[in-house]
Amino acid sequence: MDTQTRHALKQDQFVLAATSGVEWLGEHRNSVIRWSIVAVLVIGALVAGIVVYQNRTAAADRLLGQAMDIYQTPLTQPGQPTAPGDKTYATAAERARAANPIFRQAADRYGWLRAGEMARYFAGITELDMGQQANAEADLEKASHSHGSSLAALAKMALANAYLQSGKTSQAVSVFQDLIRHPTTTVPKSEAQLQLAQLYETTNQPGEARRIYAQIKDQDKGSQAAQIATQKLQSLK
Repeated sequence: MDTQTRHALKQDQFVLAATSGVEWLGEHRNSVIRWSIVAVLVIGALVAGIVVYQNRTAAADRLLGQAMDIYQTPLTQPGQPTAPGDKTYATAAERARAANPIFRQAADRYGWLRAGEMARYFAGITELDMGQQANAEADLEKASHSHGSSLAALAKMALANAYLQSGKTSQAVSVFQDLIRHPTTTVPKSEAQLQLAQLYETTNQPGEARRIYAQIKDQDKGSQAAQIATQKLQSLK
């Protein structure tokens, strides 16, 4: 087959394919249009969803940042001069009262976002500062179910100590035991064990305290936690 013939054959095949494509589109015109519209709508919905998510994330971050700026304001020290225009707080409770409504607003509006979960945790912490025990326990309990294990562990630790303040010893023990079973970078196993051992000390259960201190001493040799446990074991003899 010469070159001219092959070229002509290729052209015929291209024309045939193009003609077949046109015919198929003609036969399925309505389906093509319908699926094209569906595709455009789906893409539009995805783009809109991304824009909404980004806007809400930014709004949640702004609220959290605003509340954190207040909560991190240094307290006024006796005799310490204050620069003109600087906002200061005399007590931790006063500072917490200023930050708490913004934390709660961020948590209530954007609780499904990372910033909203963090705001829920700090809402509980500020409520502890304010002496609002019931509200603090409720918010910290919610924060203990955060998607991020690190934040959830911090909330559980704060919740356990809040339970202790309320005299709910058995509930505090249960939370500490959960933290021991599920250690994180924010609350290592040894830290939860130390907290639980100290609880047993204060509730006149020295045997349980010694058992846990011995575990820490053996499992974390050379660590600060092991040093603390060793000192505690000596004092409990």
